[in-house]
Amino acid sequence: MKQNNLEKIFNDLHELAEVSFKEEKTTNYIASLLTEHGVHVKKFDTHTGLIAEVGSGSRVIGMRADIDALWQEVDGEMKANHSCGHDAHMTIGIGTLLALKEQESQLKGTFRCLFQPAEEQGNGSLNVVNSGAIDDMEILFGVHLRPKDEIRFGKAAPAIQHGAAIFYEGKIISADAHGARPHQGVNAIDVGYAIQQRLNQIRMSPITPYSVKMTKFLAGGSSRNIIPGTATFSLDLRSQTNSGLEHLKKETIKTIEAAKTMYDVEIQGEWIDYTPGAEVSAEAEDVLRSAIIDELGPDQCEAPIVTPGSDDFHFYTIKRPHLKASMLALGADLTPGLHHPHMRFNLECLGIGVRVMENTVRRLV
Repeated sequence: MKQNNLEKIFNDLHELAEVSFKEEKTTNYIASLLTEHGVHVKKFDTHTGLIAEVGSGSRVIGMRADIDALWQEVDGEMKANHSCGHDAHMTIGIGTLLALKEQESQLKGTFRCLFQPAEEQGNGSLNVVNSGAIDDMEILFGVHLRPKDEIRFGKAAPAIQHGAAIFYEGKIISADAHGARPHQGVNAIDVGYAIQQRLNQIRMSPITPYSVKMTKFLAGGSSRNIIPGTATFSLDLRSQTNSGLEHLKKETIKTIEAAKTMYDVEIQGEWIDYTPGAEVSAEAEDVLRSAIIDELGPDQCEAPIVTPGSDDFHFYTIKRPHLKASMLALGADLTPGLHHPHMRFNLECLGIGVRVMENTVRRLV
């Protein structure tokens, strides 16, 4: 597919930016474009997003393209904004489908692209899993643009080792007290400080990157002479491995229980937005590596990327253990960084992404 056609699709999708589970215009745009080119599409029944297929046969090879945007401030305006590259991922998925459509008579299996909603919410992939869209799939590939300081334009890596992450939303519950009578209550700020100090003492092997920290703490109102008894707080836990994250969770629970006992207060909370770490298939990684070398040359194939960032792509292999998966790390000279409101990258990576994904699929079907 010609570069100018890919850029037209990319620009259209960039302007259609919509947040998680509200990607209706995006879904309709992709469905209309692919139907126009004879690609079979099926929208999901219970949420946004769609499935698109070319070829036929019992062997099903897939690709995931996330379709949602972030809600963030851009030049003083709160808006949906594609600052994580999902507009590029969709474009590469569309380009791969159209390239393979031209070779459909030669395919010995089915290529299925999952245009998945709500990756930024951290659970859109679970909705796709529940739809049954991957039950008969053998291998699934993803793609993600990478920052310039991680991998340069023209290069690619055959896997991204995302870390695991989870958040905790908590509430400290006690009675307020007069500022002149601190003995009559418990200062929720003291409780929060004790939790934070204990979290800083949690230790794991330095071989596994990890972190646990308080990211939000809200207590008190406009009155300066009231000692707040109630506060809300958020915790962010990350580990490069799923087992490491489980250890952090256990230590965090111990920390919260100790604070409850020490200060004799009630602390309520819940774990939310769990995202598992990568479970990369050696077979899927090898296929991507061969395709990268074939299309770009051996010097342009980098080692797998290790990042503390997370992606709900890895729910697919957690929920369906039969599935083999790996994610293409695509060099794009992306700056200043992912999620920056003015993120930019070299659009020529779109064509490179299509070439590598097309080559990958043709090796299998």
